[in-house]
Amino acid sequence: MTRLVRGADGRMWTVRSQVEWRNPAADADFEHDVSGGQGPGVLMLAVVIALAVVLVAWKPADVVVPGWLILALLLMFLFFPARWALRRPWLVVAESKATGDDLPPERWVGYVRGVLTVRNEVRTIARKIEMYSLPDIEGPLQPVD
Repeated sequence: MTRLVRGADGRMWTVRSQVEWRNPAADADFEHDVSGGQGPGVLMLAVVIALAVVLVAWKPADVVVPGWLILALLLMFLFFPARWALRRPWLVVAESKATGDDLPPERWVGYVRGVLTVRNEVRTIARKIEMYSLPDIEGPLQPVD
């Protein structure tokens, strides 16, 4: 998602966002950022699949399973992967180029979590740039040297 915005001082800003598939490591969290890898997730998925196979294999022949129950189980199994995909962190970057008016180039970077949240935040950042020529210092973006 990329937007071109003209600031109040006349500079052109590029506000862009992209999804991050890995969680960004922050300097403050470095000592505690220990990941168990994909092993526990794969093991839990295997256990769930094994339990589902056992449930289907042990079902007596004369038992009728209603369609709504299968749909409810499918929705329950898909809830967490869908939540994981929708709550990924997004990298948001606002950049300006140097102009002839001796205004230096600027770059502001930050992270926003969630696809709907990032759309609203990019809209807010673009509005702040149009009004004040800079993103809001109170927002998720921070200036980068």
